[in-house]
Amino acid sequence: MSEKKTAATVTVTRNGPYIVTGNVPLQTQTIVTNAAGECESWLAGEPFPPAEKYALCRCGRSERKPFCDGTHTRAGFDGTETANRAPYRDQAETFDGPVLALLDARSLCASGRFCDPKSKVWNQVARTNDPEVSAAFVEQVNNCPAGRLTVWDKASRRPIETPLPVSIGLVEDPAEGCSGPIWLRGGISLISADGYAYELRNRMTLCRCGASKNKPFCDGAHISIKFRAS
Repeated sequence: MSEKKTAATVTVTRNGPYIVTGNVPLQTQTIVTNAAGECESWLAGEPFPPAEKYALCRCGRSERKPFCDGTHTRAGFDGTETANRAPYRDQAETFDGPVLALLDARSLCASGRFCDPKSKVWNQVARTNDPEVSAAFVEQVNNCPAGRLTVWDKASRRPIETPLPVSIGLVEDPAEGCSGPIWLRGGISLISADGYAYELRNRMTLCRCGASKNKPFCDGAHISIKFRAS
């Protein structure tokens, strides 16, 4: 008899690590920039050895990063979750275009900066009836790791999401000289320390530097503190 597979889940522990279950693949995801320094694509690193369950550091101080080593207890880490629990659509502002719309939940921003090239996605949306502009727009929005930004197809009244494998990425940002958030990909369940199930989304970024003011989500603080995972 084959073993029953556990659904991919990340559970936030009180003032402690993220507990990952479900044999979720883990690897580095590095932001690649072009000659102008603009964020352009992702480069996947070698995967970590597979494990059914593991604990990821979220205080930013472990000596075994990305894994927890118990330092949060000695450091008195305060991991209180403060993020808005309203559904994404209730948080998002809509920027309308002729064919596509842009949904923007600003509080989820993890400073991935894929929104900036080619005159910024907020300016592109008004020209999404141009196939070339539309293609660039969809690609840039879907490269946003946090899922702050979403493309909305006005005809089908559905989001346009690039399918992602169920996996976790450890973001590295060489252009900013720092390590970024923990990137949940492909619809991984996220459970708070008090048992609340956050809305299931294709793209989410979790703080791993310990400095976010929007825990458990990343707010870009890793850039200002120049967090390094190694």
